[in-house]
Amino acid sequence: MTERVNWSVRVGAAGGTALLLGAALSGCKVGDLSEAGASASGGPPAADARGTSPLADPDGTKPGLAAISSEEDEAKARDLISKVDTKGRGPKTGYDRDEFGYAWMDTADGVPLARNGCDTRNDLLKLHGSDVRFRAGSDCVVVSMNLYDPYTGKDIAWKKAEATEVQIDHVVPLSYAWQMGAARWDKEKRRQLANDVLNLLPVSGSANSSKSDSGPASWLPPSKAIRCSYAVRFAQVAQKYELAVTAADRSTMLEQCGG
Repeated sequence: MTERVNWSVRVGAAGGTALLLGAALSGCKVGDLSEAGASASGGPPAADARGTSPLADPDGTKPGLAAISSEEDEAKARDLISKVDTKGRGPKTGYDRDEFGYAWMDTADGVPLARNGCDTRNDLLKLHGSDVRFRAGSDCVVVSMNLYDPYTGKDIAWKKAEATEVQIDHVVPLSYAWQMGAARWDKEKRRQLANDVLNLLPVSGSANSSKSDSGPASWLPPSKAIRCSYAVRFAQVAQKYELAVTAADRSTMLEQCGG
């Protein structure tokens, strides 16, 4: 059984002692060790311990959602968001969740993690959770984990017995997508949107419920620090699936990134 641990706190047995000793002698803060480890290994700069910037994760396959805070990255975010088309929101007529396939299907071809023998929900829990524990005899069914919820900024110690405490949010809600053009898509494309890790985040059940099928102009994550990243992820999904957003939604998204 394999558990995912934030890479920023992984220190190899051979190098760990030297890093810790060096930190003690030089007066480095413990938090600086992740950068030291990255530099020594020749790897990329240390990722935010709470997740990955959406600008560095265009396919959604890396864990978490980190805040965007630098002016340079905010400018990149605004550039990305400004490329999303706008139009009016259409009627909800004919919408049904089943139009996007049954929930958490593993057979939505053309998206990451499809047909790996594990349903989409458990894939997401494994991807974003830490200290993940599986059902006995399974490497798929998650029964407990720790989750940092980017929407609220809170840590959740989740257990399957209280399953609804963590829900999988469709960043671009399926009903919203339906009203913005998905009603005219074929079933395969709708199933992809519903099961694409780019459009999915495990978050607190209360935050997900309060969002419902709102666009950014009507709902934003309670944590202000993550709102630009949320806007970027919303735009990434819209661009990938050639979906427009409402003018009010795009304006709100730009505002979250300093626009």
